[in-house]
Amino acid sequence: QEQLVESGGDSVQDGGSLTLSCLGSGYDFSSYCMGWYRQTPGKEREWVAGQSTSGTSSVADVVRDRFAISQDNTNPILYLQINNLKPADTAMYFCAAANGVGPRHCGKYEWFGQGTQVTVSS
Repeated sequence: QEQLVESGGDSVQDGGSLTLSCLGSGYDFSSYCMGWYRQTPGKEREWVAGQSTSGTSSVADVVRDRFAISQDNTNPILYLQINNLKPADTAMYFCAAANGVGPRHCGKYEWFGQGTQVTVSS
């Protein structure tokens, strides 16, 4: 059974860095698009980064200079590297999966993990 389990969230100071991990048990990253979302209370879930089945990555413009998505070469683990953290980055971060549409495009992200909390204090 497929499962997404995030880890790596923490409470950090403004300007710090974190690496979030997502273990995608049962997911073949060459068949699924994998991505990261974040959500704060009262707001909609926000897409921040994604990776197509061919490994092409993309990052939301609002965080492009600070966030990077990558994957482990041998295990189904997805990473989100976050640098220069800001209080506005405080959110629950979710790993997500979507059906791939060809090597570069993705369907709607419809499978999500339980999330890992990132809290940034000034």
